[in-house]
Amino acid sequence: MEHRRARICGGPGWSQGGPPGMRLWEERRAAGRVPWPSTLALAVFVMVGTRFAAQGQDREPLDTFGRLLLVAGPAVLLLRHRYPVVSVFGVAATAFVYFAAGYPYGPVFLTVAVGCFAAVVSGHRRAAWWALGLLWAGHLLIAHWLYRYLPPGTDDSAPWGQEVFVTACVVAILAASELARVRREVWAKERAERAAAERRRADEERLRIARELHDVLAHSISVINVQAGVGLALLDTDPEQARTALTTIKSASKEALGEVRQVLDTLRAPGAAPRAPAPGLERLPELVEQAAGTGLRVEVLTDGEPRPLPPGTDLAAFRIVQEALTNVVRHSGSRVARVRIVHAPGRLQLQIDDEGPATGSDAGGSGNGLAGMRERAAGLGGTIEAGPRPDGGFRVRADLPLRPGESM
Repeated sequence: MEHRRARICGGPGWSQGGPPGMRLWEERRAAGRVPWPSTLALAVFVMVGTRFAAQGQDREPLDTFGRLLLVAGPAVLLLRHRYPVVSVFGVAATAFVYFAAGYPYGPVFLTVAVGCFAAVVSGHRRAAWWALGLLWAGHLLIAHWLYRYLPPGTDDSAPWGQEVFVTACVVAILAASELARVRREVWAKERAERAAAERRRADEERLRIARELHDVLAHSISVINVQAGVGLALLDTDPEQARTALTTIKSASKEALGEVRQVLDTLRAPGAAPRAPAPGLERLPELVEQAAGTGLRVEVLTDGEPRPLPPGTDLAAFRIVQEALTNVVRHSGSRVARVRIVHAPGRLQLQIDDEGPATGSDAGGSGNGLAGMRERAAGLGGTIEAGPRPDGGFRVRADLPLRPGESM
């Protein structure tokens, strides 16, 4: 019972864009379909209901013209999805003629409520208000002034107390229609926000994967490029050194393939746990060894007491150091790079220096390395400073905050 009540009141059953009935109405209206089943059911209900409602009323008996009017209202409602304005004025005019002809009161006014609801929900509020207002005004004229000239001949002026009920019905129809319109707008806004959030998450995931692939491939291919050049230069004069270069190429390419496969696995199975842990600063010795294979000596200095880092911060720190060393291999003539890691309270600071000078050569980079480092740091609420040092060379400095509550 509680589950059912939750669905009726807009709980879990309405979480995907409103109640099922409203979603179906929206889909059919958007597709421009003619609502045959509901309109036929309404026509049958009006015909049968009017026969029962006519009993005890001192009104004109229901003849062929009256039955045609009862059918005409639902027939006009077939247009309520494509032409809601025509529909609401049509059913209002049909109901007015039916009432003016002196036929029995009954569910004929239900067609007006349906037409008004369709017009308001589809955004044609003024049309619905005008149609219902004109019908209400026409009812007042007929019930209190024109009844002398209209059938049935024995009809008297309607009591004014009856108009309170009629007015309340008119207000209730408009209020229900407006409530449905507001709910529809809220659902449409929620759907748009969900779609925008999905697009935003997709963009962020695409950017994350692009950064990962760039950092993995840029570093590994730079090492391969340097070692391939060494191997070609020493292939004839120093075969043993050339063999060492080829061994480094094999190792770097194998590592790159493994990391690329890990990134691609996340695309094939979104949300699945990675098969291998994400790299972190514990793999810094591997970077130092790979850099040594290219002829770059890396000195690592650590200040403060090392401690476990949050996974996101650990990965970002590793990638920043990796990209900075890759840029040294590509663009600097220095054979020495210094990496300084500072474990400060609530922060992790990185500094990568090389003595230069810049080679000025095109090493085949994409130019997105520094931008990727800044995006990684910004994603953690940190900053990146990168640029030439006053005494020559190049420096990359990163400041990454450790958020409270993260594992340390």
